[in-house]
Amino acid sequence: MMDRRAATRALAGAAITGAALLDPLEGWLQPAASAARPRRRGRLGAREIEELESTARAFRAWDHKYGGGLRRKAVLGQLSEVAAHLDEHQAPRIEQRLYQVMAQLAGTAATMAWDTGLQRRAQKYYLLALRAAHAGGDMVFGANVLAGMARQMLYRDQPQDALELIRLAQDGARHVAGPRVRSMLHTREAWAYAAMGRTAAFQRATTQAAEALVDAKPGEEPYWIAYFNEAELAGTTGGRLLDLARQDPKQHAEAAATEIRQALDRRGPEASRSHALDRIGLAQCHFLLGDVNAAVKETHRAVDAARATRSSRARAQLGELYPYTVGNSTARPVREARDRIRDLLST
Repeated sequence: MMDRRAATRALAGAAITGAALLDPLEGWLQPAASAARPRRRGRLGAREIEELESTARAFRAWDHKYGGGLRRKAVLGQLSEVAAHLDEHQAPRIEQRLYQVMAQLAGTAATMAWDTGLQRRAQKYYLLALRAAHAGGDMVFGANVLAGMARQMLYRDQPQDALELIRLAQDGARHVAGPRVRSMLHTREAWAYAAMGRTAAFQRATTQAAEALVDAKPGEEPYWIAYFNEAELAGTTGGRLLDLARQDPKQHAEAAATEIRQALDRRGPEASRSHALDRIGLAQCHFLLGDVNAAVKETHRAVDAARATRSSRARAQLGELYPYTVGNSTARPVREARDRIRDLLST
């Protein structure tokens, strides 16, 4: 069982990889243990827990739309309040929901830290989120946390660790995850295969993701996975094809551009960070295909989209786009696009 002291200890650990990270997580597959401990009586009721759940949902929606860590301190303040309530003896159902709120808040804090480039801190919050989801009996959200940890490992060039995390998530949520969650997990699996250069396995996992998403129905799964739709699947697939295209442009660049265009056509206004990342990826596709005019136009759109977000990740992706403009430095339109990237990154 977790309390405020356990939460503090979880936040104090160091970022790790390999067996040191993976082996302790095997406990995720076992039922949560309960332990009696002396606590003062809590008076939290249904209305108060609903307010906490609503706040956790609002923070998650804000992060999905804008990205960045501007509200991370507010999330951590709310997380501290929830931990204080867990220090008290609440009714069993209230306590379970408190753990679930803690998991969601810690997951949002992890995403915000990760999006801001605070990788070690992000991992600490992910581990806290996983422990809270386990204590709250929410195996589906726990699988989502493991998927977030896998994404972090992929950005740290640890695809084997990422694949192990995804398999752990799939094992834990196999009988309870809905089609959107299963599809999302397959895309993370595909990402790991792409990072390993395993093209056939990547294609297989991507096909499984598309097949799972066909069965998704509105409102049948938790709110936090509602973002994962056909647009998100296309954008994620396009991004992974772009990874492959950097090694073999002729084989994968056009397919990557097609998927990213589909994502852009389907994105809603609630996904401005994803929109920016798609624009940046599409500009890279055009450069890889040798279509400099289209690449320049898309670069301008990418800069505009990135400027509208607070996401450090979008700016980092722009930094990866910048070298493509350097290689075409003699053309004035390319120089202008390059200057716009530099100007944004310098602010």
